[in-house]
Amino acid sequence: MNQNKYLNLIGLAFRAGKCSIGEDSILKHIRSNRAKLVLIANDVGPQTKKKLTDKCKSYNVPFAIVDDRDTLSNAIGKTHRVAIAILDAGFADKIRSLLG
Repeated sequence: MNQNKYLNLIGLAFRAGKCSIGEDSILKHIRSNRAKLVLIANDVGPQTKKKLTDKCKSYNVPFAIVDDRDTLSNAIGKTHRVAIAILDAGFADKIRSLLG
């Protein structure tokens, strides 16, 4: 049940313009400390996963490994998305609480 809630919240954040998608854009937002939470699909490639998690750790940005890329992509109505950065602290806090 919480899974659907957090996916709905991601969709809401995306429609509100509070998300960043695409590896380069996400890395830019991590470096500029605009990313409040990075969600990474559990079936992302090892190089991309390492790049995103290492960048998050070095800039103290929380991240979570979540569902597969199809589930994550469907939440925002896009295809082939393996990571999403949440740029709003309110959305990020609520999503983190739903993820446990």
